[in-house]
Amino acid sequence: MRVAERLQQREASWRELDLLIERVGRRGRPKANEVLRLGALYRSACADLMLADHHDLPRETVAYLHALVGRAHNLIYRASGFDFRDWGRALFQMAPRRLRSDPALRLAALVFYGSFLIAALLAAGQDDFAARVVGEPFLEQFDHTYSEPVGAERADGAHRSDTMMAGFYIQHNTSIGLRCFALGIVFGLGSLYELTFEGIFLGAIFGHMATRPQAVNFFTFVTAHSAFELTAIVLSGAAGLRLGWGLVDTQGQSRISSLRREAANALPAVGAAVVLFVLAALVEGYVSASSLPYSVKAAVAVFSAAAIVAYLTLGGRGDARGPAGANGVFSVREQLAAS
Repeated sequence: MRVAERLQQREASWRELDLLIERVGRRGRPKANEVLRLGALYRSACADLMLADHHDLPRETVAYLHALVGRAHNLIYRASGFDFRDWGRALFQMAPRRLRSDPALRLAALVFYGSFLIAALLAAGQDDFAARVVGEPFLEQFDHTYSEPVGAERADGAHRSDTMMAGFYIQHNTSIGLRCFALGIVFGLGSLYELTFEGIFLGAIFGHMATRPQAVNFFTFVTAHSAFELTAIVLSGAAGLRLGWGLVDTQGQSRISSLRREAANALPAVGAAVVLFVLAALVEGYVSASSLPYSVKAAVAVFSAAAIVAYLTLGGRGDARGPAGANGVFSVREQLAAS
């Protein structure tokens, strides 16, 4: 009877939870105080249901609590669905704001572009440097590949070939980005290694080809898509460094909880990198490999670089609606976790 009396005293909180679910459900996005209250009432209702079920209280009470807890559960853990406006807001407003203030992005850019420039200068100034980095057979293959002007011999099925190559470039480029990101789990050292390796590898090739007779053909091919591809590598490395930092600075949490926190913080960099890798592959397949004049490819490169700079410097400015945006990109569950 004491359990029954206790549950009877809890009826007011059940009614409050019922009304709160209806109110939040109609509006679609809870206020901050409602998030906290919803979490507290939901946990209490779960405890009440357990007691009612365990002590064989009237079926009507148990059924009511089952329905109430189920509705609260669906509100908190419901799938937000796919909304292009919400995803666009997250990608073009929330992501650039976070990236601008992320020291991991600055470190990744310094490591990658620094190693790239040093390797390119050494390869251009020393005949044997590139061969020591990538191997003589690889350089000979590169020299042969770019011995003819880009797009000089294009068959009738060129469009089909371009599509196939774009698909290949997506797979190849994303594999590089995935390594830069995933190896960050080794306390960020794996991402630093991959960024340094890719920077030295690509820099050695660029420096070597700049001194060869095939330089014009090589740069005619790589100019258009380089801005997208190189920036995507940096973003992937930044996301990996963010993962690694979660294992270094746990902020008093367990390493698993800290890793989850930093994985969420790494999502803007991951999302932007995926978009840039896909754009780079499309440009590489349909523009870089085409017989378009170099002036057109250079214009694409300038536009790409300008778009990246504008995205990182201007994206999300003036949007004071908070990280969830106007329509609540974050679910109630995510807001409860952040509370």
